[in-house]
Amino acid sequence: MALSCCASSAASFKQYPSVSQNRSYQKIENPILRNNNNIDLVTKPSTSQKWSVAQYDHNSLLSSSTPLESHHLSKHSYNNKIAISKLLAGEDPSDQALKVIDAIQRLGIDYLFQEEIEKILRNQFMLFDHYTGNTHNIEDHLHDAALRFRLLRQQGYFVSAGIFNKLKDKKGNNFKTELSKDMNGLMELYEASHVSIEGEDVLDEANIFSSQLLTASMTCLGDDHRRARAIANTLEYPCHKTLAKFTAKNLFGATSHFGSANGWINVLQELAKYEFNQVQSLHKREILQISHLSQHRVELTKPIAFIYVIDDLFDVYGNLDELTLFTEAINRWDITAVEKLPHYMKICFKALDNLTNEISHKVYQEHGWNPSHSLRKTWATLCDAFLVEAKWFASGQVPKTEEYLRNGVVSSGVPMVLVHLFFLLGQSITQDTVNFVDKMPGIITSTAAILRLWDDLGSAKDENQEGHDGSYVECYMKERQGSSIEEARQNITERISDAWKCLNKECLSPNPLPATFLKACLNVARLVPLMYSYDDNQRLPSLEQYMKSMFYESGPM
Repeated sequence: MALSCCASSAASFKQYPSVSQNRSYQKIENPILRNNNNIDLVTKPSTSQKWSVAQYDHNSLLSSSTPLESHHLSKHSYNNKIAISKLLAGEDPSDQALKVIDAIQRLGIDYLFQEEIEKILRNQFMLFDHYTGNTHNIEDHLHDAALRFRLLRQQGYFVSAGIFNKLKDKKGNNFKTELSKDMNGLMELYEASHVSIEGEDVLDEANIFSSQLLTASMTCLGDDHRRARAIANTLEYPCHKTLAKFTAKNLFGATSHFGSANGWINVLQELAKYEFNQVQSLHKREILQISHLSQHRVELTKPIAFIYVIDDLFDVYGNLDELTLFTEAINRWDITAVEKLPHYMKICFKALDNLTNEISHKVYQEHGWNPSHSLRKTWATLCDAFLVEAKWFASGQVPKTEEYLRNGVVSSGVPMVLVHLFFLLGQSITQDTVNFVDKMPGIITSTAAILRLWDDLGSAKDENQEGHDGSYVECYMKERQGSSIEEARQNITERISDAWKCLNKECLSPNPLPATFLKACLNVARLVPLMYSYDDNQRLPSLEQYMKSMFYESGPM
């Protein structure tokens, strides 16, 4: 479970506080390491070591240069923000406004203009039928039509994908051949195809059609390297499924990506550079304070870290009888029940109890709600899933794919993390929303399925790893005798696509959960490919690049 980066991505939906703001940190002793002289946990290697990312020490983090906020830069950034706000306020519901919003989101600074963006897109939604009804030749306006569709879907507005049927020939079977000449339109059509939900075959067809033409076009671009790079980035990093912070730096100096030159592009890029460096400075402070509780990202790190501890307990250290007793104790959440457990399990349970009480107290103080019942329930559900996998391994049973995935969604740890995040955010906490979250709705299970399936694609499977992890590939090939690994991997890819469609649908209105939580789930799903894009040396070049960009490489000023 490579969840160690989820805290940052899940919490990246919110507006960041000023870096110049004073912040206090309280030192918290690690409950896992307290009194650990009597515990020998080094005789068996941890399964967590199977993930490899280049290591950077704190000195290099401190020495990496991040431009400090100055009065001049701060005032200039403020003026840029005011200029863009006025630009958005003055735009009528036009295609130009959509291009500004697209640039803002791609540069990762949409948190600065949430109200302006919502106002414009709400108007666009009200006029959507007008635009689509009056556009008789949508192929002449493909880029703008696809962009409008994608932005509205990403904002939570359901608009019909039927508009793309107008791109087909008279028989309605194939997309019109003349579309192959419109590279900008095809790029945006490809982007729009990624916000599809179940049953939208036209978007599936649009994805295949646009990706094939875009891939083929790259061999005909000659010396137009900027266009080739733009197409390649679109194909590899569709914006709906990619963290904006990961790709934003590539756009700091690029104007060709945003079409014809506009003065507002330069203003946005300057603002994005400034914000990137200030947010990076904030991240550096937080990563150096991991052992000191801070805001939501650092707070969420503790239960994520605890997943690794319990995962290794089930995969490496405990036998089946001990694990059964431990799971029963977690389900009962009775401190007296731990007396039957081995000493190291007692330490683990008591530390988990302390952590849960600590987070519950924090949530109650800040938001007036005691989440202890829900937090204990989600830990019990996680341990139940771990125990199921332990029993499968002990008996040599290979479950059916559906049974494996249903349990694997829980054992991924994602539901546990997202439940904690829901309460830490503290928005829209009512008995109804708590009951809704406790039942693991689709927004949670689809996010978890994406992580579980990416894990099982095989790229993160080191043949030398320790532990008892199963695999969807193994279950698939056992269930379908004679099938190949390639067929199993293709099936996983299709199921990831289906999980994304479910996630997209869950993010559409109406949804009882707050938009910030929905965005957090999306960000976790967007991070997953970075966590599991392994090379032949079992390293994570994409994740390493992302970490270096976020913490060590400042944006140009």
